[in-house]
Amino acid sequence: MSEALRSARGLLGHMFLVLELNFRSRQAIVYGYLVPLLFLVAFGSVFRAEEPALLGQMGQLITITILGGACFGLPTALVAERERGIWRRYRLLPVPTALLVADVLLARVVLVATSVALQVVAARVLYHTPLPGHPALAAGAVVLVTGSFLGFGLLIAAAADDVPAVQAIGQCLFLPMIMIGGVGLPLAALPAWAQAVAGFMPGRYAVELLERVYCGGAAPGGGGFGVAALLAMGLSAGVAGARLFRWEVGGRLGRGGVPWALAPLGAWVAVGAAAAWTGHLRPELPPDIGYEALTDAEMASVDVSHVPGDDEFVSRLSRPLPRGVGVADPLTRRLEAWAPGHAADSGQAVRNLLCVAALADVSRDLEEGQIARRVFDLLRSRYEAYRLRRILAWIALYPASGSALTSVPELGFPRTYSESIVRQRVALYAAKLLGRLDGRLRD
Repeated sequence: MSEALRSARGLLGHMFLVLELNFRSRQAIVYGYLVPLLFLVAFGSVFRAEEPALLGQMGQLITITILGGACFGLPTALVAERERGIWRRYRLLPVPTALLVADVLLARVVLVATSVALQVVAARVLYHTPLPGHPALAAGAVVLVTGSFLGFGLLIAAAADDVPAVQAIGQCLFLPMIMIGGVGLPLAALPAWAQAVAGFMPGRYAVELLERVYCGGAAPGGGGFGVAALLAMGLSAGVAGARLFRWEVGGRLGRGGVPWALAPLGAWVAVGAAAAWTGHLRPELPPDIGYEALTDAEMASVDVSHVPGDDEFVSRLSRPLPRGVGVADPLTRRLEAWAPGHAADSGQAVRNLLCVAALADVSRDLEEGQIARRVFDLLRSRYEAYRLRRILAWIALYPASGSALTSVPELGFPRTYSESIVRQRVALYAAKLLGRLDGRLRD
């Protein structure tokens, strides 16, 4: 057997040993698996009345789970092993110690991933929360966020003299992100100054990335700045942590280690400054979940006075149908059974139905006005008025959010149209229908 193969087998065995020792520890099981479930129940007791329950909070919950595993679990294990002299002995092995550290980091990714998976399944079972809209992208986002936060964990392990110090340093990182970093409390619920400060913290970008891939109805776009921010912050902390890592008890950082320890803080400041320069400090609400945070003033700000008339060339809408008419016509039955109209996210479901009216309008269908009327009647019958008002206001105010259908062949619109035009018509119909619900437009 070659030397390289023996080394590879040894490293693999070491990783499995790390996993086995973790599962032998009751404390590790409690903090790694039970505490995330307690956070899930706590969030569920507050947000379970939403529809669908907890969908808008899964990004926060997963971020909290990753923070716990990466910034508490990892450094606690490393420092405890250092205190027992394990890492001093590892240096005597004929294997680069950097590979042993990488082994520990990889094992921690596995532990965090299984904890996140348990939390997602529990949310589905307990609160009927939808599973991620993009499983592959969600898994990639979890790995990315975990890798970034493991850099902070490695730096904490390098800075802490003992296990109690790990808890103290970890709380200095954990609590600000929970309180004002958009992790524990939604950014939309925070004052403007806290939203700006959150732009300097990695937790805010982790939550936004995870929400984007968890809630999206179609393949999510954007998010490049958040990914770059997480990579920059995590890489700077990881490099500093590796540079300052102490293999024996009693070592001190020394003056030469101070610049390395401060380098990650500089990365946070640089990311925040870049966010302010590029306009990314403003909170990015998850796709079509943002209507939950709309205020009455924001809903009233939707201008319905300039929408085209019902008989004009754009956004036609027929008069209300007499009672009982059109209830059983083929189009109504197909709209009621149409799967995209029953999307787990109510905001996306409403947008999908409005896309049908928009496509009929763009294609100049002979029955475009009647189709829009049937969509409107279906929406009013399916949603409570206060909820429908919020969703329509959100769509009118943020026409670029969510996903837009550019063709619906199953309903008779096979031709593909420009997404920008479809979104424009969807926003017009949203404003037109909102005006009728508010009483600002006559029906």
